Amino acid sequence: MPRPPLFTLTGNLLWEKTLSFGTWEPGRTHRASIETFQVGGKGINVSRMLNRLGYPNRALAFAGGATGAECGAWLAGQGVDFLSFPAQQATRIGVVVRGGGKADTTFLGPDVPPGAAGVCACSDFLDAQPGGCTLAVCGSLPGWEDPEFDPLRAALDRWFSRGSVAVDTYGPPLDWLASRPASLVKVNRAEFDGLFPPAERATGVAERLRRIRNARPVGAWVVTDGPNPVWWVDGQGECSSLVPPAVREISATGSGDVLLACALYGLLELRLPLRDAVAFALPHAAAKASEPA
Repeated sequence: MPRPPLFTLTGNLLWEKTLSFGTWEPGRTHRASIETFQVGGKGINVSRMLNRLGYPNRALAFAGGATGAECGAWLAGQGVDFLSFPAQQATRIGVVVRGGGKADTTFLGPDVPPGAAGVCACSDFLDAQPGGCTLAVCGSLPGWEDPEFDPLRAALDRWFSRGSVAVDTYGPPLDWLASRPASLVKVNRAEFDGLFPPAERATGVAERLRRIRNARPVGAWVVTDGPNPVWWVDGQGECSSLVPPAVREISATGSGDVLLACALYGLLELRLPLRDAVAFALPHAAAKASEPA
């Protein structure tokens, strides 16, 4: 059986440099010993992991200005099939400061809403895809509540009727997407808690997963919580947890994205049930947490 086409959508692309220092202190000028560049964004991370697994996919994102062009060139060099839609401003920048015996510290530029032209271009592209495709909507979507996003919300509603959607976002986009028939919602514990009134958040994850599965049309849920058990509930209502492998955590950044990519690979390529797809994904996600971001 042919693989279903898979797209990732990154709503908040990131041009990112990592500066490494032997030592550094706030309030002083320091010269880095090593400088590296990479492109960030949750959907990009998912696509890169799918590439490592050998699953064909296409990464979609909004990119603008010189930083957006540099992101596109770098992704092409990494073998990522990347399609950008225009952004009204230059792609945001990020700087990671590493070394000096301190935890990695990340500085991010302001979020950049894509603007009407990019939203419409993305919507038109999604509408032009055939049925049966999978779309993974990943990360933040700046400007989501603005009327400029109406065309994308409408295109996503049309996509639900002919393809599958995996969700790994937060805030208003998560609440909206989780009120639709997404095939899978993967969230961390904080994002999951945010879907419930404060008075209900002390209730156990398993009980709340059962409640939310009955209350919302989502097919399956996965809730991560760092090194703690990963909870899941599938389309048949089976609910349980799995413990991630113990590792020496260096940086959790990107670990959840690796988990989503591997779970999708397990579901789509290996045809595993959700429990086994999560079990397949956990060692890869834990290994990512044991590496520098």
